[in-house]
Amino acid sequence: MGKTIPTIPNLTKLEQQFEYVNSLIERHRSSAIAKVNMEALLTNWEVGQYISQQLKSAQWGAKVVSELADYLKRMNPRRKGYSKRNLYNMVGFYETYSSESFLGFIDTLHLDKIVQLPIAQSVAHSQNEIVQSVTAQNEDALIVQSPTAQFALPFPAVLAVTSFTNHIEILNRCKSNEERVFYMLYSYRERLKLRELRRCIVNQTYSTILDKEKMLSPQLLRDYPSSEYLLKDKALVDFLGLPAKHNEHHLHKGLLEHMKEFILELGKDFLFVDSEYGVQVGGSTKRIDLLFYHRALQCLVAIELKAVGFQPEFVGKMDMYLEALDRDVKRDNENPSIGIILCPSADRSMVEYTLSRSLSPTMVAEYQRKLIPQEVMRKSLEEYCSFIKDNQ
Repeated sequence: MGKTIPTIPNLTKLEQQFEYVNSLIERHRSSAIAKVNMEALLTNWEVGQYISQQLKSAQWGAKVVSELADYLKRMNPRRKGYSKRNLYNMVGFYETYSSESFLGFIDTLHLDKIVQLPIAQSVAHSQNEIVQSVTAQNEDALIVQSPTAQFALPFPAVLAVTSFTNHIEILNRCKSNEERVFYMLYSYRERLKLRELRRCIVNQTYSTILDKEKMLSPQLLRDYPSSEYLLKDKALVDFLGLPAKHNEHHLHKGLLEHMKEFILELGKDFLFVDSEYGVQVGGSTKRIDLLFYHRALQCLVAIELKAVGFQPEFVGKMDMYLEALDRDVKRDNENPSIGIILCPSADRSMVEYTLSRSLSPTMVAEYQRKLIPQEVMRKSLEEYCSFIKDNQ
């Protein structure tokens, strides 16, 4: 009996059939990539476990680890990723994520209910296969009783959501379990590569996403309850090289020239539509600085750029833009448009007073020319994990 082809709005029957084939290919491709990633993680976990135990038992020292790296290179010169430094990375990977503090922490988050990836679910199965393979060797072989075959501690399923390279970046740059788990989940959801992840960590995305004091209008929270986890109220635009004194033209031009970096800063769900997008209001044409489409929220997002601190009159102008978009541009299957006023600074009390009576889903976000050091917040990840679970 054949599988039912899902119905996709606004597509012809033939297009739906094509999309179904495309979804099959992408699903199996993603599954294959995930399996390869998990095997690499399990390999590094086991290698790290074995070396860790040898070092702790005082049987090995730093010189032996160097000799191991040289030996592995001689055995297979084309095999990459087993330098002395990377072997120690594997030790750190194992020791950090097998620690009682980490395992206890992820238990409190109930990540077993959140990480529903097929690859994460098959971790235990893969471990059992490896154990059986090892123990099936000749009983006289030295490796039969190796500690790695015993698996004293299970491989935490949440680690399967991102690559070993990303894990090392997280380990080296994050100091708390809260941060580390956040960036694992965030890199999974945003499909971050190493350089993108590094930028997010340096820009303190952790504190920005989990900040509960975002400058959002009540209407935005009513229309989009999950928006606080999808929209950032701070953006670092150091890639623009803006001088201390700059105008909106410099900001606008710079963002267009560095759109890839800007979208990474906003979040990968943002799709760029147009610059100075024209909407008809009465007998005149008004132009929205930047227009995006947000895939997760399924709505248009108008961004108004300001080179001065927030002023209440900015909201009235944004209300007009959103009304024009919803009347004349928004499609029937799309949600109400959202407005973001991006400015260098904002008095939060003034923003709260202004947005409290606004009937539009609007937020105020601040941009920073360069990173301002600030203490990284230690917040619970329970609500963020629930959001990940509900939006997979």
